Amino acid sequence: MQGVISLGVGEPDFVTPWHIREACMYSLEQGYTTYTSNRGLPELCIEIAKYLTKYDLAYDPSHEIMVTVGGSEAIDLAMRTLVCPGDEVLIPAPTYVSYRPCAMLYASVIDVPTYAEDGFRLTAQALERAITTRSKVLVLCFPNNPTGAVMTREDLAQIAEVAIRHDLFVISDEIYAELTYDGHHTSIAALPGMRERTIVISGMSKAYAMTGWRIGYIAAPEPLLAAMLKIHQYTIMCAPHMAQRAALEALRNGDDERDKMIESYDRRRKLIVASLNEIGLPCHEPRGAFYAFPDIRPTGLSSEEFAERLLLEQGVAVVPGNVFGETGEGFVRCSYATSVELIEDAMRRIGAFVSKLVSQAVK
Repeated sequence: MQGVISLGVGEPDFVTPWHIREACMYSLEQGYTTYTSNRGLPELCIEIAKYLTKYDLAYDPSHEIMVTVGGSEAIDLAMRTLVCPGDEVLIPAPTYVSYRPCAMLYASVIDVPTYAEDGFRLTAQALERAITTRSKVLVLCFPNNPTGAVMTREDLAQIAEVAIRHDLFVISDEIYAELTYDGHHTSIAALPGMRERTIVISGMSKAYAMTGWRIGYIAAPEPLLAAMLKIHQYTIMCAPHMAQRAALEALRNGDDERDKMIESYDRRRKLIVASLNEIGLPCHEPRGAFYAFPDIRPTGLSSEEFAERLLLEQGVAVVPGNVFGETGEGFVRCSYATSVELIEDAMRRIGAFVSKLVSQAVK
């Protein structure tokens, strides 16, 4: 379709900063076109370990860190390592669409509902109600896709207590850690008793605008990482050498450009949330990632009806909330990883769409 404004794709609208692209080109000139160690470039693992210390995480780069082909491979490796048929994987919902199908290859999935009135944070009470004798793994994604929810240290401490008491492993996807706007990101692995039962997953895609480079990583205790390495080395071998060189440059010298991008996302966040609320679509304040998750129930439409009609009638693409889990019904995801000008235009179009629905309802 022509003239569509897309608020759908969860991808930075920034091009990878030049110095990172240049590092890749230079690596090609130097002939870095071979395999690397299965675990990844040793110097990249060292930089990842240094980076993680900002979140109070300490990992041995020689035995507890591995570079993967994006966070997606890391999620799959963690699932394949931890769960067996008969196990249950607990996934707070609404949540990123890939967790459920990855888990369902190997185990059963139990959705743990989160709600707008709680800021879409996972509560210990909801988790406790979902646990059974078969529960083995809890998946966390905070800052959250699609809601933008953030868990505080106090929130995570309550979740950690439940996880320890029920002997759960945790897969903590922290790909949006840098995109925490109010306060400091906390990793559950940094809390007492959680390091030995947590697999931390992250990567370069969101903070450094490197989605297409496919560089993720895992940090985990050596016994868990060794098991994941076996699967990785026989299925993937290693992440692309030149992309790893680019990631090395990003971690060493990319903070200034990263911070500029985050400042821009923050401005857009405030704009889109204020606009949605003004239009009449209640939207809680997302404190992380780059998504708004407005409540479209006042329109009387389902999530899919709203998204389809908005696309056809006003040329704005959003993602229906029900694809992220049952508790996402009645909401849509709007990515603000696009320009201010396009966001303003999209908000005008959404406002016209909602006004038309309201006037039709009155008639």
